[in-house]
Amino acid sequence: MRCPYCNGENTQVKDSRPTEEDTAIRRRRVCEDCSGRFTTFERVQLRDVTVIKRSGRRVPFDREKLLRSVTIALRKRPVQPERIERLVSDLVRQLESSGESDVTSSAIGELVMDALKELDPVAYVRFASVYRDFREAADFQEVLGEIAGAAQAMKPREDKAEEK
Repeated sequence: MRCPYCNGENTQVKDSRPTEEDTAIRRRRVCEDCSGRFTTFERVQLRDVTVIKRSGRRVPFDREKLLRSVTIALRKRPVQPERIERLVSDLVRQLESSGESDVTSSAIGELVMDALKELDPVAYVRFASVYRDFREAADFQEVLGEIAGAAQAMKPREDKAEEK
């Protein structure tokens, strides 16, 4: 592992711990050349996933980009960072275990939207506004209508359960 400070190759692991519900290992390292300290994370990667963009361009899947997008959607929402990390890990695991090495960006976007709809409706609307490229207020109203419709569909079931 190269040092991020001096680019030296002589680094030593000082501490290793499991993180994220034992799906990754956190390693504290020290550079023997400059004495810089830094942390690395090691995760299992089932397969290399390539993202096919709308333009047709192919790029390697980037977990950090997915994490940034989800974090932005959830900014200032009452969701613990551990839940965000777990959501992203679950999405990555879904992609890697799907059996497909090529995944369209739209398929990834839909997976993220489904996960956010369950986790936080406000984050879902935020993500949808960027992902679906909202241009006017009617676009927001349509998504809010979907959420309200889903909430109404759940309500009669709850009322029937209370009557029994």
